[in-house]
Amino acid sequence: MPTDQSPATERREIIAVRYGTRDTLRSEIYYNFEAFGEPDAPAVMDYYFWVVRDARQTWVIDTGFSAAAGAARDRTMLVTPADALRRLQIDPATVGQLVITHAHYDHTGNIDLFSNAEIVMSQTEYDFIAGPFADRGPLAVAMDADDNRRLLALADAGRVKRVGTTHSLAPGLQLLEMPGHTPGQLSLVVAQPEGPVVLSSDAVHYYEELECDRPFAVMSGLLDMYRSFAAIRELLTAPGAVLVPGHDPEVMTRFAPVDPSDPGFAVCIA
Repeated sequence: MPTDQSPATERREIIAVRYGTRDTLRSEIYYNFEAFGEPDAPAVMDYYFWVVRDARQTWVIDTGFSAAAGAARDRTMLVTPADALRRLQIDPATVGQLVITHAHYDHTGNIDLFSNAEIVMSQTEYDFIAGPFADRGPLAVAMDADDNRRLLALADAGRVKRVGTTHSLAPGLQLLEMPGHTPGQLSLVVAQPEGPVVLSSDAVHYYEELECDRPFAVMSGLLDMYRSFAAIRELLTAPGAVLVPGHDPEVMTRFAPVDPSDPGFAVCIA
């Protein structure tokens, strides 16, 4: 899969914001878990959105879940995305581009905060939520219908940029379609002087998915998910490459906290 891994002209700040969490079980995380022959055990799923910024521009990657969507699913919101952005000194009204990696409830809430942003999502994902199968139970369960109606309305208003399987947001910022979890799941590769940072979003939820080749339980296509695992492994062969998965609590321990007095809030990937 082609990607722009040219050196970044300058270092960009990359932040993973942990805005929510939940306690779960390994059997709820992994597809066909019983086939592994392992006892079930507790697990934690953390919820993130991401910020990439340089001296000229700030990009926000996903928008978290809304208070209503989180409460309906018994998720714990640790900080509202609005408050998190405020702590990072980001006014969402000044964000020029907002990337929606895929149309699940924990990535599509709070879009109204970004009143002036161009919203970037894959054409494949847009076609899916606009099409006849998005309301089928196993697919719809991870989506918020109100959020998706809002996205479709914003597209009608000309605010949604629909991109292909690869798209350059800016030099050194490349979106790649990584289907499997959803039909048009996007990941973002950020070129940095030391090597690329792969913000996989939910193409990879946990480091263990790649390490043990274990598909996540929620998917639109198993074969596509395996293919995306392979594509991400290829990206990680680049010197200095770093992976940031979409929901792994280890993200908070592998990277330095943005605020050492509150290490559970956010970490700086670069």
